[in-house]
Amino acid sequence: MIPDSLGKKWKFLYYKFMSFNQNPVFRKAIVPWYDSNTACIIVIAFMFFVFLFSVAGTFEAHEKLEYHEYIWMPVLIALMSGWVIVSITIRLIKRYVEVVSW
Repeated sequence: MIPDSLGKKWKFLYYKFMSFNQNPVFRKAIVPWYDSNTACIIVIAFMFFVFLFSVAGTFEAHEKLEYHEYIWMPVLIALMSGWVIVSITIRLIKRYVEVVSW
């Protein structure tokens, strides 16, 4: 609380500037463009193609004997792209459930 010993001028300034820190109930959260639903779906689509490419690379590396020691690279790419797909899908599901629950 603000002490009563302050003058009118300081109380006025205190309440004026402190009112800017309040979060009104009607304010809508601003979602950045890179976290919008459209951008997330585009990222999922690209990651799906990367996943398919890495699965094809895994099969190709497994098929040729001289590439057996490099099979870790397409497997790693598949795991990372799969993780991105799963995490963005979970984010979209949480966002959808939040909207539906209102």
